[in-house]
Amino acid sequence: MNKKQIFTRSAIAVAMLASAPQAFAAGFQINAQSATGIGRAFAGDAVIADNASVMARNPAAMALFDEKAFSIGFETITSMIEVSDARYNYVDKTFTPKSASIADNDDVGGTSVAPNIHFIMPINEKFAVGVNAYSNFGTKTEFADDYTATEYGGLTDVKSFNFGIAGSYRLNEQWSFGAGLDLIYGQGTMKRVANSNLPLIGGKPLLDVDSADGFAVGFNVGTVFELDENNRFGLAYRYSPEFEAKDDKGQKITLPLPDIAEFSGFHKLENTKFAVHYSIQYIGWSKFDQIDFENLQDSVLTGPYQKPYEWQDGWHYAIGGTYYLNSDWTLRAGYMYDTSAQDQLTSISVPDSDRQWFSAGFTYHLDPKSNIDFGFTYLMGQKVSVSESTSVNAPVGPGGSVVPVNISGVTATTQANAILMGLQYSRSF
Repeated sequence: MNKKQIFTRSAIAVAMLASAPQAFAAGFQINAQSATGIGRAFAGDAVIADNASVMARNPAAMALFDEKAFSIGFETITSMIEVSDARYNYVDKTFTPKSASIADNDDVGGTSVAPNIHFIMPINEKFAVGVNAYSNFGTKTEFADDYTATEYGGLTDVKSFNFGIAGSYRLNEQWSFGAGLDLIYGQGTMKRVANSNLPLIGGKPLLDVDSADGFAVGFNVGTVFELDENNRFGLAYRYSPEFEAKDDKGQKITLPLPDIAEFSGFHKLENTKFAVHYSIQYIGWSKFDQIDFENLQDSVLTGPYQKPYEWQDGWHYAIGGTYYLNSDWTLRAGYMYDTSAQDQLTSISVPDSDRQWFSAGFTYHLDPKSNIDFGFTYLMGQKVSVSESTSVNAPVGPGGSVVPVNISGVTATTQANAILMGLQYSRSF
C-alpha cells in the first residue's frame, strides 16, 4: 500500500470513528444526520431547522439562520438480526440432491457508531454557506465461518461517508433556494466461500473483495416556502452517483446508489407550545438492480460477475410532534413507516422488510446559545421469507455439453430490528 493510500484510509478512519453502521432503514440507507432527527423519526427534518444538521436534508433551509450555527454528534446503532427456519438444499459432488436444516442464528447484527458534524455561516441577509460530514449508506452482516450455507452468509460490509458543501439564497420573505455538492467516500468488503460438499466449487472462494474503496461526486438541491414564522414547507432532492471501489488487488465493485427526494412540513400551533411536523421521502432503490464485480482473483468466478438484487423504490412516511415545555426543555416524538426496498429477490446477507419507527427525544438548553440533544428510536421490522439459489456451468448435458446447474439454495425467515440512540451538541454564535 503506498503512502497516499495509507493517508487516505487513515483520514477516513479518523473521520468515521467506527466501522460501518448496520443498515437501519430500507435497503442500506442510514439516517445518521442528527440526534434531533432520531428523536422525531426524522419527521419534518427537511424544514424544521432547529440546528445546523438541517443542511444535510435540505440546503435551502440554511436561509432560515440569521447567525452562525454549529452541531456535532453521533448515533449508535444496535441491530438485532435473526435468521430462522433455514433450510439448505444442495447437490453433492456426485450431483445427488441433499437437504439440511440450519440452526437459528440471532447474532448476525452488532453495534456501531456513526458521527456527524455540520456548520452554517450566513454571509448576509440573502446568502448562507455550510459544510458538513456524515454517513448516509451502510450495512454489515457477518455469519460464522461454520455457517452451513456459506455461499449465502459470509461477510457483507458496505459503508459510505458524505463530505458536503452547500449554499443558500433567500429570494424574498417566502422563498429560499439552496444547492450543494457531495464528495462521497465508500468502502466495501464481500466474502463468500462455497460449501465444501458442493461439486466443482466446493470449499473454494466465490468472492474475496477486501476493503475496496473509492470516491464519487453527487449533488443536492432544495427549496423552502414560508407562509409565516410558524408555518413552512421544504422540498429537497439528492442525486447519488453510481459508485466504483477497488481493492489492493485491483478487484472492483460497482454499486448503484439511490436518488432521494423529500417533502416536509412544519406547523407551530398558534397560542400553544406545540408544533406538528411531517415528511414524505422517496428513495430510488429501483436503480439498485445489481452489484458488478470485475477483475476477480483467487475465485472460482472468472471474468465479470453480477449479483442481481432488482430492488424496488422505497418510501418513508413520518409524522411527529414537538412540545416547547419551557426555556430549558424541548420534548419531541415521532413515528415513521418505512417500506422495503426488496421485491421478488430476497437475501439473508442484506435482510430487509417494511419497518416501523417509534421515536422520542429531548433538547436541554444549556443557555440561549447552546443545547444538548438526545434521541431514541426502536425500529421494528417484519418477518420475511427469503429464498436464494446458486448455479454453475457443469458438463452434465447431452454428450457432456456444459449447461447451467442449480447446485444449492437456501430458504429462511429473516427479521431485522434495531435500537438507535443519538447525542448531539449545538451552538449558535
